[in-house]
Amino acid sequence: MSVDAPPGFGFRLDRPRTMEEAFDLLARYGPRARLLAGGTDLLVQVRAGKVAPECVIDLKKIGTLRSDIVQTDSFLEIGALALLSDIAGDPRVLEFFPALAEAVATVGSIQIRNRATLPGNICNASPAADTLPALLVHEATVSLQGRSAKRTVPLSDFFLGPGRTVRHDDEIVTSVRLPLPKGREGTAFERLTRRRGVDLATINLCCRVEQSGVTRFAFGAVGPRPVVAADPSGKLAQPGLEAEERDRRIRELVKETSPISDVRASREYRAAMLLVLSRRALERALQRLGGGKGE
Repeated sequence: MSVDAPPGFGFRLDRPRTMEEAFDLLARYGPRARLLAGGTDLLVQVRAGKVAPECVIDLKKIGTLRSDIVQTDSFLEIGALALLSDIAGDPRVLEFFPALAEAVATVGSIQIRNRATLPGNICNASPAADTLPALLVHEATVSLQGRSAKRTVPLSDFFLGPGRTVRHDDEIVTSVRLPLPKGREGTAFERLTRRRGVDLATINLCCRVEQSGVTRFAFGAVGPRPVVAADPSGKLAQPGLEAEERDRRIRELVKETSPISDVRASREYRAAMLLVLSRRALERALQRLGGGKGE
């Protein structure tokens, strides 16, 4: 079904009811088409003149695209049309992935979260996207479907650069999967912005400490893509680790980041705050691993 676009928007708006109809449109328009699930990023970009699609394909009428969250024995699967507000309040997300719930709750305003979807936040591929660090430390995967084939891509391999991913023009994200923890673990999300309220992150990061002691960090807004780093030695998780040794190990983990100076912060400030926020996230993750609230 095709309808007129809102005044001021120079594109055709289509609302297919099946995946086949959507694939027909993608084949016809190729890179001149844009997919819309929530539209909270896309419409801003259109208004700003950053993108000028000929066709916008609204996915919300496709019956086979799910908006639910399903738990299996091995993973939690978030449907392509699940709203961020539903994810943030889902009891299984709160139980198994509390840092993801924390991250989702910082995205925009409640009005934005009542519209936005997780695949949309991922496919926008902003280095500052708040959901990405939590998804990355939990080794999330993205399920993609084309007309003739399906594939699953680790989120760590999904991003090519700002606004660029490995998703092909003829593919649609159908879900995001998070492996369920195999043992006790503690996680924490940290974020720094210029002001309270709705703003892009100056820095965001997530820390995950497993019962074995393996510690993972994912850092956002400090490079063209999110950066994932791990300490498999278990040293960072050791009780009583000297502050100097802890900071030395964290500095090793953040070496792969490449913060820049922009309107939000200088490169030097970002580099300094990476260490501060990493300490905070590690401390809270360890408290949660030990059974404390970590607040």
